[in-house]
Amino acid sequence: MLFAADMTYVPVIITPPAPPREFRGAWLATVANVDWPSQPGLSVAAQKAELIALLDRAVQLKLNAVIFQARPMADAVYASPLEPWSEFLTGTMGRSPQPFYDPLAFAIAEAHQRGLELHAWFNPFRVSLPPAQARSPAALEHLSRTHPELVRRYGNLLWLDPGEPAAREHVLNVVLDVVRRYDVDGITFDDYFYPYPDKDAEGRTVDFPDDASWRKYGISSGMSRDEWRRANVNQFVQNINQSIKALKPWVKFGISPFGIWRPGFPKPVQGLDTYAKLYADSRLWLASGWLDYFSPQLYWPVDQREQSFPALLQWWSGQNTKHRHLWPSLMAANVGIKWKPDEIARQIQIARRQPGVDGQIFYHLRTLQENQTLAGVVRAQYLQPALVPASPWLDFLPPDRPKLTFGESRAGVQFAWAAAGEPAWLWVLQFRSHEVWTTEILPANQTTWTFSDPRPDVIAVSAVDRDGNESAAATLKEIVSPSVRQNNKNSGLNWRRDSGR
Repeated sequence: MLFAADMTYVPVIITPPAPPREFRGAWLATVANVDWPSQPGLSVAAQKAELIALLDRAVQLKLNAVIFQARPMADAVYASPLEPWSEFLTGTMGRSPQPFYDPLAFAIAEAHQRGLELHAWFNPFRVSLPPAQARSPAALEHLSRTHPELVRRYGNLLWLDPGEPAAREHVLNVVLDVVRRYDVDGITFDDYFYPYPDKDAEGRTVDFPDDASWRKYGISSGMSRDEWRRANVNQFVQNINQSIKALKPWVKFGISPFGIWRPGFPKPVQGLDTYAKLYADSRLWLASGWLDYFSPQLYWPVDQREQSFPALLQWWSGQNTKHRHLWPSLMAANVGIKWKPDEIARQIQIARRQPGVDGQIFYHLRTLQENQTLAGVVRAQYLQPALVPASPWLDFLPPDRPKLTFGESRAGVQFAWAAAGEPAWLWVLQFRSHEVWTTEILPANQTTWTFSDPRPDVIAVSAVDRDGNESAAATLKEIVSPSVRQNNKNSGLNWRRDSGR
C-alpha cells in the first residue's frame, strides 16, 4: 500500500479541458436606490455591508461581472472633480459619505477580490429625475446650475442637449476621468441619448427643445434635423470608444440600447422606433465595431410575437458583422411577477444556441438576491464557473505559462503558482481525480490551494489576462516518489509507470 508520503508530483504535458466561456453579468442600479444602497442616508458601514452582500450573491450564482451605475443623472457615486455626489448615497446631492469613502473604488476592489469584472455604468445625458422623485435641491456644482445653457427641460426632466458640442465634451471628460483614475474593466451606457418621446395634454408628441443648438450647429450642416441629431450621437459614441482605447486599451466599451432598432426589423416586430424617435442608430454602432460589447434590452418573453425574444436576438446577431460581443439584457425582475420561472431559463438556453451570442446580463442584481425562485433558475443554468469571453480585437496574445510548485504540510499537499511574465487578472485552477476534472476560477490574489486526502492525480493552472486570453497550463502529475520506486525495485516489487496521458 502506498501512502501520501510515498507520492510526489512531477511536471507533465497534459491539456485540461477548456473552461466554459460566457459573460454572466448583472446590472447594479443606484438611481432611485433600485439596487444599492437600499435607501439614502445609510451609515457607511451599512452601505458597505449591503454592497458586499450583493457581490457575494453574484459569486454564489457564478456570475463573472457586475455593471455598477456610477453616474445616474449628472451626479457621481464616486469622488468626482467634475460633478456632485449623488443624492442616492446621503439623501443630499453634493454631500459626501461620512466617514469618507469612495463607493466606486470600494466596489472595484471588492469585485476584483472575488474575481468579478466591474463595469462603470453611465447615463450620459439625463440631468434630473422628475421633481416628485428628487430628494434634495440640485447642488451648486450641478450642471443645471453651472451650465444651464447646455441643459433643456423636456417634460418633467432635465437633459443635456446632445447637439451642444460642450455637452458631449463634458460627458466625455467625465468618462475619461473615471477610466484614468479607477481600475474599471468596462464602461457602459444605457439607452438614454435623446430622451424617450413625451406627450402634451392633448396626446401629441412634443419635440425635443433644441432650437438653440440646431440654429448654431445644425442648419449649416446640410443635414435634416433628424439626421443631425443622429450624427451628434454617432460622433459621441465614436469619440468615447476611441478616447477610452487611447487611455487604457483593455477597458471594454459597451452600450445597452432599447431592444428594437426599427419596427419591422425583423418582421413582424413592432415597437418604438429608436432610430427615428431617440436618434439612436444602434445598428450602425454595432456594425461599425465602435463597441466591444452590445447588450440590447430584450425585455420581452420568448412567445410574444411582435417583440419576440429569439427573433430579435437572431436579427441582432446578423448585424454583428465585426464579431463583437453580443450579450442580451434579460428582464429577470419579471420572474414571479409577470413571468413564470422557466422564462429566464428558456432565454438563457436560446442565447446559448444562437451563433454570435456569448453571454447575458440580468436586470437587476438585487432581484437575484431577493427572489429565491429566480436565483434557483440561474443557479441551475450556471453549474460551472465561466470565463468572460476573450476580446481578440483588443489583444490576442496569451500570457506566459505560470510557474507551479507544490509542498507537503500537515494540512495536505499545497500547490502555489506565480505569473511568469505580465501579472495575471485571473487564474484557472483545474484538477483531476478518478478521471473527472474540476474547474475553479480564482482572483489574481489567490495563488495557493491545499488538498487533503484524496489528492488529485493531476493539477493544472493557467493565467488569464485582462482581455480574457488564457495561457498554456502548467501541469503536475502525481507519481510514486523515486525513493519508494527504488526501494520497491530492490525488494523485487513490481510497479507500472503511467504514460501521463
